[in-house]
Order: sequence, then C-alpha cells, then structure tokens
Amino acid sequence: MRRILISAIAALFLTGCAGEQYIMLQGFAQGGTYEVKCKVGDASARQAAYLKEGIDSVLDIIDRSVSGYNPASLLSRYNDGQDIPEDGSAESGVFTSLTAYGDSLFLATDGALDTRAAELFDIWGFGFKNGRMPDQMAIEAARHDRNKLNFNAIAQGYSADMVASYLRKQGITDMMVNIGGEIFCSGLNPKGERWTLGIDKPFDDNMAPGKDLSCKFEVPSERLHGVVTSGNYRKFYIVDGVKYSHTIDPRTGYPVKHNLLSATVMAPDATLADAMATYCMVIGPEQARDFIESRDDLEACLISSDGMWCSEGFILNQ
Repeated sequence: MRRILISAIAALFLTGCAGEQYIMLQGFAQGGTYEVKCKVGDASARQAAYLKEGIDSVLDIIDRSVSGYNPASLLSRYNDGQDIPEDGSAESGVFTSLTAYGDSLFLATDGALDTRAAELFDIWGFGFKNGRMPDQMAIEAARHDRNKLNFNAIAQGYSADMVASYLRKQGITDMMVNIGGEIFCSGLNPKGERWTLGIDKPFDDNMAPGKDLSCKFEVPSERLHGVVTSGNYRKFYIVDGVKYSHTIDPRTGYPVKHNLLSATVMAPDATLADAMATYCMVIGPEQARDFIESRDDLEACLISSDGMWCSEGFILNQ
C-alpha cells in the first residue's frame, strides 16, 4: 500500500503569481482517486474541464491496457491466455512498454522485482484473485509459473508520469500529480516554493492518510520528480499470531519478514520511484540503505521499527 500526504490545498482555484492561478482537478483512476494541482494561465471552468478531459483520457487508456481489475483490459486478456496483438494502438503501446520495463527490472534486481509473478501474488491473496495461506507445494508451483503479469509495482507511477507528460504538452510546468499515492512533482507550489509532502507514521491499520505524520520533506523537482511510498502497514493479514504482509519476495515465494515498515523513494520519474520503493521493501532496511547510497539518481527515507534513516539529499521540512 502506498500513500503520500499532499500538503493541504483546499480551494479549487488558487491564486498564483503574475495573474496565473493554480487549479485542482480530481477524479477516479485504477480503483482509487487522482488529484492534480497545476499552474495555468487560464483558470476558467472551460480550461479546467478541458484539462480534466485530457487527463481522464490518458488514464482510460492505461486502464484499458494494464488494469488487473478491468476484465476487458489487455492485461486481463493476457492473463486469461489470449494473444495480445501489436496493433499500434495506444493501449498496445502501454502494454508493450510496461512489459519490457518489468522484464528489465527483473534482471536489474536479480529477481527481487518480478512483474511476471502474478500467480504468486494471487495465491497469497495480494493480487487480482482471492487467496490465503498457500501451502509449500502451491508456492513452489507459483514461483515457477511466470505466465501471468501484475504491474502493481509500477502502473500507478507510470500513470503519474503519463499525466505529467500530457500536462507538459499543454505548456504546464508547475504541477503535482497524485495517482493513488504515486506522485510526480515539477516546478513550484502556489507559494512559489518547492512542493512539500509528508510521510504517514507506519503503524498497522493506519488508514487515515495525513492524520499522523512521521515527517514532512521537500521535493527537489528540478532533478527528482517522482515520489512514492511503499509500506506494509495497511495491507496484511494475521494467522495464528503471525503477520503476513503484501510485500512478497518473488525469490522465496513468501512475504518479507524484516522490520522495514515503509520506504519513501524520490527518483527522476514516478515509474522508477514506484519500482524502487517496492524494491526497498523487498530487500529490507540494511540492503535498501546500501542500495540508495550507491545511486546518485535516488533519495529515500526508510522507516523501520528501529527508527528513521534519510539519505543525504532527502530534505526534511520540520
């Protein structure tokens, strides 16, 4: 489960500088909601409606392509064993792009991220089908069944990037795009400052985003645009006193057991931030810290039961 608190902006139209204004657009996407704040030269209702229509169109294409909850999507058809034609459509392009990206992540992470492990996620009950507490035989069978896809580790980050790309084509440079907690930031906020976000305290069943924060931080959106938090405190179940989280290590077939509670990652784009936040949750706090420190293009805040660690470029705003 990924959640990042957006700094509260209540008004639909927000006064900006030099006659320009910020508008807020909201809607539904991928079983959840989206929110976009951006600076525009024309803050009329007609312009807002035009931009919202464009955003919804982008998200509809992604839904028809890689949503596991849309039975008519290309992903659902692929997982049902149907051939997916490369017909040059936008939906086909999204499917092909994310399939290739997922395969590259599998190789780059030595299998810790596997978009082809859909069967494994399903049998544990954290995918697109009901499941719970599989036995060893079922786990081993699922580990070797890489014939189905699940893009949950990258699809919403990708969606945020695609909406941001659409807005840039409309001449918009100051924006924050939030697709179900996966965020893309660019430029400045309505105060003329860097965008400021917050990280929820990662305690079990904390289902109220923004009510209880661990910290606030600034996004250096001149180089890091994507911001995603992944955690194990909202989606899990307990059997015989043992907690089974939704973060599954495809290499073992089991939910992770380390003490990393949440990982917030900033990256050049939201797709990469989405993937790397999940990757950190798979490998655990020590390896995640070493990994983040080895990358010049990533910053992160890791919260474990032992405390909070932030990389050097992760700017807290207390």
